[in-house]
Amino acid sequence: MVPGVIAPPSQWYDLTTQYFERNGWPLGLLAVLTALLKAAVILVFIALNVLFLIWLERKISAWIQNRLGPMRTGPYGLLQTLADALKLLLKEDVVPSAADRWVFAIAPIVTFTPAVLIFVVLPFSDRWVVQDLNIGILFVAAMTSMVVPSFLMAGWGSNNKWSVFGALRSAAQLVSYEVPLVLAAVAVVLLAGSLSLNDIVEAQRRSGWFILLQPLGFLVYYIAALAEANRAPFDLIEAESELVAGFNTEYSGIRWAIFFLAEYANLLSGSAIAATLYLGGWSGPWLPPVVWFLLKTYLLIFVAMWIRWTVPRIRVDQLMNLGWKVLLPLALVNLGITGIYVLVR
Repeated sequence: MVPGVIAPPSQWYDLTTQYFERNGWPLGLLAVLTALLKAAVILVFIALNVLFLIWLERKISAWIQNRLGPMRTGPYGLLQTLADALKLLLKEDVVPSAADRWVFAIAPIVTFTPAVLIFVVLPFSDRWVVQDLNIGILFVAAMTSMVVPSFLMAGWGSNNKWSVFGALRSAAQLVSYEVPLVLAAVAVVLLAGSLSLNDIVEAQRRSGWFILLQPLGFLVYYIAALAEANRAPFDLIEAESELVAGFNTEYSGIRWAIFFLAEYANLLSGSAIAATLYLGGWSGPWLPPVVWFLLKTYLLIFVAMWIRWTVPRIRVDQLMNLGWKVLLPLALVNLGITGIYVLVR
């Protein structure tokens, strides 16, 4: 290792392994400590980004509506989100007397967990990835589908018929848009010839960003990802004007905050996946790979926020028609064209 240069994670792990062996410590302990450290890094990364995203959305909405947004708590209102988080932590945590307490309690955790696990396979650079699985896309699809049972748990565990109605409609929306989203991702897999997210980025380094070959696939994926993340104009999961507050009507305090945290974590992870699949991920000239990855991710997040404060919420029948009658056929057409292209190139 050259002095003054930070070693990659693999070299640090090798050095730590040698240290454990010299002192006679079990390597199993090193594996546990490494896993805990990686989990802590992911959680801190998501928490800091979510705090920033909440502030950023307030500023972007204020910019679109020609106002200032948060200004008083901290410079430019940067500490306003921390103040709101403290308020939620101090609020009373109310549990309905007739609720299924275990289901009611773990539903927020089950909702937040997939957003964390997705970052296990997302490559921040060619070396900075927690686990480069050779089935990375399948892992991501499996994790995103876990949100459906978590919403059903929240609605059913609340013992509130309006929460159940909201949970069922949430499940219908998520399942409907999961299908075109996965089909759009399959087209990218065909072009890259691999399910590994790092291999997909490497393929784009050689042949160019896949958004140039997959403009239709990107459009389908991005729209479906907005619906999966409960972003306007597809935010019927928590349509207060129609369902009181949807599946999380009975939640308050820290449990409600976890649902709110999961929504922005899903926005972050969904944009990061789209940047990896279609915008070349961490690849780019001059700047460090991690910077390219974050710039592309935040570009897609900005577009999502722009859409939220520009386009009004659609009706539930329009939501389902768009998913099944528009996005699904377009995803199938895109997949067929991609298959033909891969065969003849």
